[in-house]
Parts: sequence; C-alpha cells; structure tokens
Amino acid sequence: MRNFIILMTQDRLQFLYTNLIRLSNKYNWHLQAWAIFSNHYHFIAQSPDNPANLSAFISELHVTSAKYINQIDKTTNRMVWWQFWDTYISYQYSYFARINYVIQNPVRHGLVKEAADYPWCSANWLRDVTSAPFYKTITSFKIDKVNVIDDF
Repeated sequence: MRNFIILMTQDRLQFLYTNLIRLSNKYNWHLQAWAIFSNHYHFIAQSPDNPANLSAFISELHVTSAKYINQIDKTTNRMVWWQFWDTYISYQYSYFARINYVIQNPVRHGLVKEAADYPWCSANWLRDVTSAPFYKTITSFKIDKVNVIDDF
C-alpha cells in the first residue's frame, strides 16, 4: 500500500474539504461525518435514491484534487489517489460507531487530543447541528471494533 503524504499543507487539506462538501451536494450525497488527512480521508454520507453515482462523485473529487495538487507541485500526470473503499451500512449500531470512528480519527492518528480541535473533521459540525443528547450518544459508541482500512 502506498503511504503518500501529499496533502501536507493547510491549503491542500482545505481544498479537499471544500470539494468534498461541494461535490457531495452536487451528487446528492448528504454528509454525516468526515475527516481529511495528509494521505487519506474518511466520510460517511446518506446516499441519494440511486447511489450508483458514488463512483462519479469520488472520481471527480480525486481528479479535481489531483490536478490542483499537481499544478501546485509543478508535476504532470502524477497519481495522487490509488483507490477507495465503500461500505453499505445498514445496522444502526454500526452506523453510530462508524460516525464516532470518523470524528475521532484525528485523535486516533495522534494529530490532536480532542477531535473538535482538528479543523478538517466534522466533530464540531456534528455537535452544532445535532442535539446534545444525540451527540453524546454518538460519541459514546465504542470504535475499537470498527473494521475500517486505516493503516496510513
């Protein structure tokens, strides 16, 4: 597995974040949680009625961000993204645990002590758009058994 650290600056992280939000809206995927790092990202989204456009959504996100990064680095045709994994979550416990996993990911990777301190993570957004009891419920779900490829 390639462990490329390509989004190492704040402007690159912000670019990927901005385009994740923009393209999720364009393709009607309703983001529930996200975390963006120097070499990978996670998001959970509610699919549109026809989720077949996920590949187009991810492809546009990857092409747009790769072109941006390669332009900044004055590099042509460098592969920035290699693959993506998707999972259909149908079990409520798994859904809540994965949301907590995604928002706690900056802590898990040792970037911050509190997820809310990481600007490219949805921890603050989720806290602000949900009720306090719901947020507390989400963050109480254990994440140690969540099976996500995340050895970056």
